[in-house]
Amino acid sequence: MTGIVTETYAAALRHDIADLPGDAALVGVVRRPTGWFSALVDENRPELGPPESLLSATKEREEDLRRQGLCDEEAHNAAWAEVDFETRYREHLASEAPERAVADLADRVAAGETVALVCVEGDAKRCHRRILDGVISGRVAGASE
Repeated sequence: MTGIVTETYAAALRHDIADLPGDAALVGVVRRPTGWFSALVDENRPELGPPESLLSATKEREEDLRRQGLCDEEAHNAAWAEVDFETRYREHLASEAPERAVADLADRVAAGETVALVCVEGDAKRCHRRILDGVISGRVAGASE
């Protein structure tokens, strides 16, 4: 029996509005988790967070765009596109430690576990956890064929 992979964000967990199966293992995918974040999840896989160089480039561009008058969400989403976040994050996932972590989570889901990926970006912002969800789901589907 194959499990599922899903995703949510920290504030949804804190405010009890996350729509998750009750048996979901909460797996943080944050490079630098705070104490309060770590308390929300069952485990954190920092190697699945975006690399520091990508986080810095995105944050810098986001701040520039906010100074130009874009709201927080618009600036975040535009910065993502401008720094080619998705391509760079997928390249990161192909490196050794992230690849092992993806394989581990895919194996857990293939074995029947429900895994919920958790980070801090709300639903209105583009987020690496959605890319990661697709990568893990694709690996599980490929393994079951």
